[in-house]
Amino acid sequence: MVKTLTIAVFMALVLTRTALAQAPLVVQGDFVLKNFKFSSGQSLPELRIHYRTLGTPQRDGQGVVRNAVLILHGTTGSGENFMNVQFAGALFGPGSLLDTSRYFIILPDGIGHGRSSKPSDGLRALFPRYRYQDMVEAQYRLVTEGLGINHLRLVMGTSMGGMHTWLWGQTHPDFMDALMPLASLPVQIAGLNEVTRRMTIDAIRTDPAWQNGNYERQPHGLYAAIHIRMIMTSSPAQLQKQYPTREAADKFLEDASRVRFSSTDANDMLYQLEASSDYDPSPHLERIKAPLLAVNSEDDLINPPQLRILEKEITRVAKGRAVVLPISDETRGHGTHSIPAVWQQHLGELLKNSRPPD
Repeated sequence: MVKTLTIAVFMALVLTRTALAQAPLVVQGDFVLKNFKFSSGQSLPELRIHYRTLGTPQRDGQGVVRNAVLILHGTTGSGENFMNVQFAGALFGPGSLLDTSRYFIILPDGIGHGRSSKPSDGLRALFPRYRYQDMVEAQYRLVTEGLGINHLRLVMGTSMGGMHTWLWGQTHPDFMDALMPLASLPVQIAGLNEVTRRMTIDAIRTDPAWQNGNYERQPHGLYAAIHIRMIMTSSPAQLQKQYPTREAADKFLEDASRVRFSSTDANDMLYQLEASSDYDPSPHLERIKAPLLAVNSEDDLINPPQLRILEKEITRVAKGRAVVLPISDETRGHGTHSIPAVWQQHLGELLKNSRPPD
């Protein structure tokens, strides 16, 4: 038994070292925008945008970058969310669709998220009110001014990042070859999505311990906010499969809540959710020029397919196509956006069909 365990441990170490040896080099940095003015009229003397890059930019004979890929994360997340075996292992490795020996991958942390400037850095409720328009503008300036990239091969995003992808397509229509928004809709946030966002916000704001953002410790209402988000982003089928007893389900809730509460700041979450208040790409979908492939899933409670919104609005995008993935053992509700194994064949088709002329 000891010998078997030793061999197993040895093999695990070998596989881990092999994976690390094959893993692409990640470069991290901070781009600081001086006197950044937000759409609200407020400003910051210095707005820090943290980012990760993998690979090397490649320019054609005219100096145009042809291999840069911008990938945008979801609400409450960061670019770090993509640096795991499930996502990076499927897309960034040798021979994969976004092999970093061929592509230059850019993974920014949005305003108010990750290691970019955010309320919890010290300003709390005095931090400027940012909106999606501001987040996309900061991303564009990071790409162009900070990294010196003058063209993108692809813009892709998950959830909030998917919504940002729609905005990139109409705000900078000539800047990219292709667009792939995942788990998002190209319309104003309303209905169940807006109701649950408001419930989440109210759970924090109505807690007396919140103290207008000047709390000494995280308000207990943050637990309710986290629970609402967990409900909306989960897959009922997968939860039932993974936690088939009352005891197992209760333990999952207790463990997951404790982990998320310990790593979440109430002010940061409020700002992150309220940032979507200006989102509505629907009036300008005709401005999108690049081939666009929108991918949602049938078990996504945030973007329920029975509304048929995606199918209707995609007809207004000149080179637009929509795919709604059927429920399967591999889908994970809203979280399907971070499982490339389920949708990467569609990414492959998009890259093939949007290849720029030589």
